[in-house]
Amino acid sequence: MKDFLQIFGVGLIAALHWVTFYGSIKYSNVSVALVCFSSIGFFTAIFEPLILRTKMDLREVLLGLMVIGGIYIIFRFDPQYKIGIVVGIISALLGCLFPVINRIFLRKHSPETVTLYELTGGFLSLSIILPIYLQLFPADHNIPTTNDFLWLLVLSWFCTVLAFQLSMNALKSISAFTVNLTYNLEPVYGILLAFAVYQENKDLGFSFYAGLAIIILAVALQTVNVYLKHKAK
Repeated sequence: MKDFLQIFGVGLIAALHWVTFYGSIKYSNVSVALVCFSSIGFFTAIFEPLILRTKMDLREVLLGLMVIGGIYIIFRFDPQYKIGIVVGIISALLGCLFPVINRIFLRKHSPETVTLYELTGGFLSLSIILPIYLQLFPADHNIPTTNDFLWLLVLSWFCTVLAFQLSMNALKSISAFTVNLTYNLEPVYGILLAFAVYQENKDLGFSFYAGLAIIILAVALQTVNVYLKHKAK
């Protein structure tokens, strides 16, 4: 029962991470939300040693601070994105917690079990919160349209359940270097896709690209750092 309740609780954290991530997109755009997502490395460098009781890596903390500096440049000079940036950083903070805690659960339970109970916990938690949310933020329509249902199926099955399951198995099957590399590259290729699909590059000013350049440099240095640690092992 203790494990059951704990996994349900982590499911709530995962669900709130996704809610705040999409909220960040709504209050800004895809590119800004993904830039904020890149701060997940900084929060992981802080919280992973605290939760798993391991030694803190000062280099990872410093590289994470570089990312925070890049986000601050965008925050400082693009005031129209401030709410989206704050919500995006909250999303990154929540997003760093459940993968770290999942490593503890995967020592005792299968990826399928953890996925089932976490996603169920997230679903039930959001179902309880939803009526309160709709009172505070009324929607244009509460019942999804046919088109909404199709996209929800894509997001739920392919982008959440399948992706969640694959990531769980990846944690048990591939090297830490590969996992960290994919996490580091996610904001980069996500922003490139946003440029290609939504032409967001037309709406972004110089400060965004200055902040993004610092973040990409931090990502590159973190990749080198992870590679050197992997090589040493």
